[in-house]
Amino acid sequence: MDTQTIVIMALLMGVGAMLYTAVGHAGASAYLAIMAFFSVAPETMRPTALVLNILVATFTTWRFARAGQFDLRLALPFVLGALPFAFLGGRIHLPADTYRPLVGAILLVAAARLLWPRPIAQQATIAAPPLWASLGSGAIVGALSGLTGTGGGIFLSPILLFFGWSTPRRASGVAALFILVNSIAGLAGNLSSVGKLPDALPYFLAAVAIGAAIGTSLGIARLPNARLLQALGVVLLIAGGKLLLT
Repeated sequence: MDTQTIVIMALLMGVGAMLYTAVGHAGASAYLAIMAFFSVAPETMRPTALVLNILVATFTTWRFARAGQFDLRLALPFVLGALPFAFLGGRIHLPADTYRPLVGAILLVAAARLLWPRPIAQQATIAAPPLWASLGSGAIVGALSGLTGTGGGIFLSPILLFFGWSTPRRASGVAALFILVNSIAGLAGNLSSVGKLPDALPYFLAAVAIGAAIGTSLGIARLPNARLLQALGVVLLIAGGKLLLT
């Protein structure tokens, strides 16, 4: 990659991290979308997204926990269900003609969630999920996370809100920890993939760290971000379509 491309990608990743961390996510789908735009090789996309996710999710988890927007009791069953399946998913090497459409589909689902015309309706009361539901949901999302190089937060948050298992702010804190654990497990499942990390990774890491610092401040301060997330949804929609058509 030339210098101009690296700078543009780093700036876009920083913006993606800012938008995603405002709602407790780490931005893997945005990083994958950006790399897809610039035709980065599939074997480089997954480990790069996971490394960026680990840094961002670590910081986001810490910020939301300090702000009191975190529920370890709620998060733990989902994390335990996801952990082994994220590791196993990370061990599976998908050929490019399988990886691209799978990630493309994931990006389209993420885009659909961000472009949803109205927020998911909240239940009148918050109820704890059954253990089997927590473990099962975690396992499914964990497997997808390991296979694709995403953290799974874009799926977990809607599940928590749709079934009335969490408030929006606590769902963000739970998602941050979930993403962190999944990203570590997915990368551990295929440590050999780190040999495919790009030379520009330090620039990407610096960009997402700055974006995460801004985004978590926005999320914790409860500033509106619906329009920003919808704009990001359009980007994911285009990138997902590009991967499916490539």
